[in-house]
Amino acid sequence: MAIAVITGSSSGIGLATAVSLARAGHTVYATMRNPEAGGEELRGIAEREGLPLRYAALDVNSDDSVREAFDQIVSESGQIDVLVNNAGIGLGGAVEELPLDVFRASMETNYFGAIRCIQAVVPAMRERRSGCIVNISSVAGRFSGAPQAPYTASKFALEALSECLAQEMKTFGVRVLIVEPGVISTPIFSKMQQPPSSTKYPHSRRLTELFRASLERPVSPYIVGEKISNIVRNGTWQLRHPVGPDAAALLAWRASMTDEQWVASTDITDDEWVAYVRQVFGLNVSL
Repeated sequence: MAIAVITGSSSGIGLATAVSLARAGHTVYATMRNPEAGGEELRGIAEREGLPLRYAALDVNSDDSVREAFDQIVSESGQIDVLVNNAGIGLGGAVEELPLDVFRASMETNYFGAIRCIQAVVPAMRERRSGCIVNISSVAGRFSGAPQAPYTASKFALEALSECLAQEMKTFGVRVLIVEPGVISTPIFSKMQQPPSSTKYPHSRRLTELFRASLERPVSPYIVGEKISNIVRNGTWQLRHPVGPDAAALLAWRASMTDEQWVASTDITDDEWVAYVRQVFGLNVSL
């Protein structure tokens, strides 16, 4: 069994992944910024089921926090076999209307946060010639839809990083994999900012309505947790793993259009948008 570290484990995909790996018998370090305040649900599951879960404070935005957390984990466990980079934030809005700090915050957590954790585990994995790094991206890491520029840019960057890292680590027997969820029912949606009433762009309220309608048929984050557990177990070297009932269909939908068709696809009226989404996705949207 492996020693696994999961970032952003207080809720959603991180929590589900920690539980899924622990249920499979792995020793899991569930990390979050404040385990005392944010780990109540996870602790309850672990206690009821007797799962091999441990906890560590980790803020992926802080060099010191990452260093201290991974030093602590290695000191306790001896090594780290699996790293799941899950910690992330979902920030969006029209490019014109967002301050640069929003773009910086998205990259800091979703991209640089993953790099910090990767650099903390890679030297030992390389020397042992074994290990597994799973980076949680999104279907939004494969195609970019307005008005999600801060989020999709960070996920595009994470995908590019993962491709390079996979090539570097293959020589040393370390697996690097990208998991690309579709629309999964997690707290990230409740934390998304509502578009300002003054926005000049229709895309924000359309996206908000699209997510609302999608979540009428919620998909559990455990579908992602189980996928990651299977990846750890089966030894696959497949780089990309779309996850969720809509993920492959969304990727195929984007691939069916030219770039120019994609850019033009939102240049329609609200009524046309509603009709299109209802026809193509079967979602009960309204504006």
